[in-house]
Amino acid sequence: MNVQQAYNSWAATYDAVLNKTRDIEALAIRSVVPPGAFAEAIEIGCGTGKNTEWLASCAAHVTAVDFSAEMLSKAKAKLALPNVDFQQADITNAWAFASTPANLITCSLILEHIENLDFVFQQASEALAAGGLFYVGELHPFKQYQGSKARFDTAHGVRELECYVHHISDYMESARHHGLRCVAVQEWFDDGDRATTPRVVSFVFQKP
Repeated sequence: MNVQQAYNSWAATYDAVLNKTRDIEALAIRSVVPPGAFAEAIEIGCGTGKNTEWLASCAAHVTAVDFSAEMLSKAKAKLALPNVDFQQADITNAWAFASTPANLITCSLILEHIENLDFVFQQASEALAAGGLFYVGELHPFKQYQGSKARFDTAHGVRELECYVHHISDYMESARHHGLRCVAVQEWFDDGDRATTPRVVSFVFQKP
């Protein structure tokens, strides 16, 4: 089962089961994306829409993108929003969905499934308007070092998804190579306990 098939299967239970990574990342994006009105936003990895409704309140128009048709179907059923355009796309290919320069691009819990970070950062940089922001929220590499990865329960047992380890320096260098500067980086912990291993890392990059 490839990543796309796995998320199609996971869509049925994604919203219902306990998922600390999902919930902490939702807190992170709401905390670090600066308030204000964005004319055009692109949401990469919209999934079942956990952040989409919030983004739609921040932007005049949102293009919400996911690789999984079943995840998108769940999001569409929950969120009939006039300023949101849902699109199925593979972000490892050229971003045809980014037809209008974006003031904000968000990327949530998807890059662990992408081997080539550089291509994603290149496409994001090209899609951003001058001054635009690129938010990234991911499972912290410290958790990955301990063996954590995206997984879900099925009738046949736990299904683990194909994942790649990206270090903090990988994100920073990919951004730098493509003309983006880091304006914020923050680590997020279970129950806010900073004595434990951070679960999520978030970045905000900006295009000059």
